[in-house]
Amino acid sequence: MAEEVRDPWPGLIRLGILALVGVLAIWAVFTIIRGPVAGAEGGAGGEAAGSTEPFEGTIHLTEFAIEGQLEIPAGDSRITVVNDGAVAHNLVFRDGTGTTLLNPGESEVLSLNGMAAGTFAVICDVPGHEAAGMVASLVVSQGDVAASEHSDEVDYEALDRAMEESILEFPAETAGLGNALLEPTVLSDGTKEFRLTTEITPWEVEPGKFVDAWTYNGIVPGPMIKLDLGDKVRVVVQNNLPMGTDVHWHGIDTPNSMDGVAPITQPLIHAGEEFVYEFTADAPAIGMYHAHHHAQMQVPNGMFGVMIIGDNELPEGETISGVEIPNGIEIAGEIPMVLNDAGVIGYSLNGKSFPATQPYVFDKGDWIVIHYYNEGLQIHPMHLHQFGQLIFAKDGFTLEHPYWADTINVAPGERYSVLVQVDEPGVWVWHCHILTHVESHEGMFGMVTAIIVNDT
Repeated sequence: MAEEVRDPWPGLIRLGILALVGVLAIWAVFTIIRGPVAGAEGGAGGEAAGSTEPFEGTIHLTEFAIEGQLEIPAGDSRITVVNDGAVAHNLVFRDGTGTTLLNPGESEVLSLNGMAAGTFAVICDVPGHEAAGMVASLVVSQGDVAASEHSDEVDYEALDRAMEESILEFPAETAGLGNALLEPTVLSDGTKEFRLTTEITPWEVEPGKFVDAWTYNGIVPGPMIKLDLGDKVRVVVQNNLPMGTDVHWHGIDTPNSMDGVAPITQPLIHAGEEFVYEFTADAPAIGMYHAHHHAQMQVPNGMFGVMIIGDNELPEGETISGVEIPNGIEIAGEIPMVLNDAGVIGYSLNGKSFPATQPYVFDKGDWIVIHYYNEGLQIHPMHLHQFGQLIFAKDGFTLEHPYWADTINVAPGERYSVLVQVDEPGVWVWHCHILTHVESHEGMFGMVTAIIVNDT
């Protein structure tokens, strides 16, 4: 019987199919690896467009706006970011990727190749700039996108309306008020005991805008502590934050062990723990207290407060630049004015942004004392319309030669104490004179308030 001869082709076909399957699998893996990925937090997945030519557009940065090409196609896009403003800006996604810090007039090309379709927040992350309006949505689309041109045409009537409407909202009511006087418990030996609780609290910075503020006793600024010379002081700090903290007594004489710089002078106050500070108020001071541990986060977000020790030493009976300061001045009001420009609080006076800032009402002829405290990251020239400000103390130190000014540069950490007589009736504006800290295309905001003088 002849041996059966088998056809070899079916086996070869099977080998060919297996080889083809292997090639397709490798190609699929390669496609997945090189495929589009989300470029920032919050993006939705999608396939890149197959355009061979990169899409190009321009985004313009100004005080305080992000404008221009805010829609791009998925695929290869190149955006030129131009700083048309007067101060440094950048353009970054929430994850921190983006351009470097651009000085006025500088530009940088941002390659957005491989971004998935979706909507992404872009901001300027210079402290305070996002809160002032430098936030926008960048849309990555699947289909074709038209290039948008930056128009230099300005709707001046709209700008007029926005400014007038924003000013007429003042003073707007918001929940919460900072600088509340903290009353002590007097212990059996005469020690004044104060309690501070740190916690993250919803805080209304401006009408309808609530932020997660880091607070002392739930307010921004924290409660004001006033002491007499010679007081024995005990401050109990309960930490209800999700991280450790400490309290530095800025401009206040304390023993080194009470200076509040963990872990150098004390252990860190961990979440859920308590720490007690004890010292004697043995020197006059216009001081403040604030966190020192991760201060770059905790302080701009609200962890600051005012401490005053002793009475003001006013230049009574002196003639300064031709102005005679009478004896026996009766002070109608003592105003702590805490400046901030960063964190969730942003450009603000005493924890509020215009139109929610507090107006101060006095009668014609009243004398008032103002203490400026800068807890922000930038310098602020504080200008009071109409009335001269007699600077009689710097950082709590009484000046031998007081002097007059209408605009006072207050740098971070500084304090200035001034004497003012409000002798002209009317509503007088009081603001930082860096104009982009107080006005934008959307109207007045930020570091503005007013002194209202009644004609009596």
